Amino acid sequence: MSQIGRSGMIVAVSLLAAACGRKGALVYPDMLVPASPSVVSIQQSGSAGKLQFTLPDKDRGGRSLHGLSGVKINRRTAESGQNDICRFCTADYTDFQTIYLDHLQTNTQRFGNRLILIDGDVKGGKSYSYSVSSFTADGLEGAIFTTSDVRVVEAISAPLLTVESLSTEVKLNINPSSFYSGTLSGFNIYRSSVTGSKSFQPLNKEVLKGNEFIDSTLERGVKYRYSVRALVIFSTGEIAESMESNEVEGVLMEEE
Repeated sequence: MSQIGRSGMIVAVSLLAAACGRKGALVYPDMLVPASPSVVSIQQSGSAGKLQFTLPDKDRGGRSLHGLSGVKINRRTAESGQNDICRFCTADYTDFQTIYLDHLQTNTQRFGNRLILIDGDVKGGKSYSYSVSSFTADGLEGAIFTTSDVRVVEAISAPLLTVESLSTEVKLNINPSSFYSGTLSGFNIYRSSVTGSKSFQPLNKEVLKGNEFIDSTLERGVKYRYSVRALVIFSTGEIAESMESNEVEGVLMEEE
């Protein structure tokens, strides 16, 4: 934390203690910083890494958080299978990306308080872990969350997707790849409008277990783009997304 930020916290604590001449419970400076991001996950998606997390809405003391400005992400790279490393040793991490919430880069998308970042700079045969912390506009850096390692392997081959446009819904049919190096768990469907950017967040809220998906949440007259990724479980317990399928377009047909 910067000297300015720490000094600001000390002043804030002093003011809280002295307000109205009343004595209250002492608030330690480290409890005034943002709590760590939550629901943090990292998995391989195609040949990239997909990092997801939820922004904090409280400080470490449990009070409502205001003025959140961005997120700082550091990354650690190791050879797959390397065991003599410390996932929590900050010296092993290097600066990866600083996210400013009012100006997201193209590899990051926001869905409410949920952020998804695509790391396209990963290589097969290596493992990656990330440390994630948020910061406020006045320079207070919050608590750090450190992810587990993700082992990058050869990208999983993509499924094949076909579409049927009907008057009230669009029907998607998935033809899985003939070979997976793990166990097929299901699929993630991705949708965007023709004029919009491709979404990093799946349309399905839970993993799709079957080979068919019905989308009835559509606006008439709008064309939609769809793609699908398979989810595969490896013998290590890790789950990865396949490469993206072919892209198809669907639109509600006019009733005759």
